[in-house]
Amino acid sequence: MEQQTAAVANNRAQGSAAMTSVREFLAFKLGTEEYGIDILRVQEIRSFEQPTRMANAPAYILGVVNLRGVIVPIIDMRIKFNLDEVKYDSFTVVIVLNIGNQVIGMVVDGVSDVITLAPEQLRPVPELSAAVASDHLLAIGSLENRMLILLDIEKLMSSAEMGLISQAVQ
Repeated sequence: MEQQTAAVANNRAQGSAAMTSVREFLAFKLGTEEYGIDILRVQEIRSFEQPTRMANAPAYILGVVNLRGVIVPIIDMRIKFNLDEVKYDSFTVVIVLNIGNQVIGMVVDGVSDVITLAPEQLRPVPELSAAVASDHLLAIGSLENRMLILLDIEKLMSSAEMGLISQAVQ
């Protein structure tokens, strides 16, 4: 009887561990590719509004907006990832992120849905020369006939290259 009880407790522990390893990602489009970021980093999704331009900012930093009293830098990921065509239309949105104690807006071509992925749906990222450094990528998520490039958005936004978050915050 004790062995059965221990076996049931062990199965429950394994089941709960499996449940906690399932992760949710917000899926969004940049050009023809679909990306995903950890849903826990997302504060809100807003329609695109033209930000106030900042002098001497890199091209991918469009400027800043005032979001309920908080000045938020707006990053156009399409420019950052060197996409050919960058157009602003009714599908263009800003994903507002919480990274550390910084709020950052990320412009994308559109948001599709929230996707739940289990560990067996994640594939390692191949070593490629790409617009995104490989250490800013978590994995390739595979869901039915979709493949998502899963970004480590915290590492990407806090990288020295982006220059958005002070090193003291990390």
